[in-house]
Amino acid sequence: MIDVKGRWALVTGGARGIGRLVCLFLAERGCNIILQSRKKEHADKVKAEVENFGVKCIPVEAELSDLDSVEAMLKEIDSLGVDVDIVMNNAGMQVAYRTEYMTTPSEDYTKSFLINTTSPMMICYHFIPKMQKKGFGRIVNTTSGIALEPEQAGYSASKAALNKVTIDIGSKLQGSNVMINLTDPGWCRTDLGGPHAPNAPESSIPGVVVGAFVDDGKSGRIFGAGLFYDMTLEEAVDAAQKMCSPY
Repeated sequence: MIDVKGRWALVTGGARGIGRLVCLFLAERGCNIILQSRKKEHADKVKAEVENFGVKCIPVEAELSDLDSVEAMLKEIDSLGVDVDIVMNNAGMQVAYRTEYMTTPSEDYTKSFLINTTSPMMICYHFIPKMQKKGFGRIVNTTSGIALEPEQAGYSASKAALNKVTIDIGSKLQGSNVMINLTDPGWCRTDLGGPHAPNAPESSIPGVVVGAFVDDGKSGRIFGAGLFYDMTLEEAVDAAQKMCSPY
């Protein structure tokens, strides 16, 4: 299991919900945080919580449906002069639930793919070469277990695409100390999951962060948070490292 103390992690969607919990979990273990939200002021509360652990927290802003905004954020992060060792692509959007799914508009797909697939992958493409150059990196992309629900076609398709490209890139990183994996938080009571979801956001911990701590050179796995419920981090990492990669 790696030690994240003194490292830097970029957490997208870190101002609320599961992203906030990820920020606090990493900060408690000594990791500095770059916290993405739509507006920097949205991060004020979480920034204060993170800094209570004696680490640094730098808010950055980006609208993930706007690739120019994402590019500007990445340039800002580069200007900070720190090495981003961990990327937690947590941010996502469920555009709509279409009861009349045969009338699903094309915009559901275009917006879902921008936020849930394209922007996370632009972030991956930006940082992976830097991680390879220094010989260390962990990326965790957040997916979803939604299946057989055409009512959520844009969202589920964009997450399926994220799975595909993450697994494919992982095949090129296999055996190295730059690792990319996926996590599925489950259906949680967040702004995205809604108030009637069966799981509290806290149930996703430590499953959603375990990919940042594994140290076995395997990429392309999906770490479902439910598999690690009620485990310590050490137990979760041990269980995760016994999971086979898909290759």
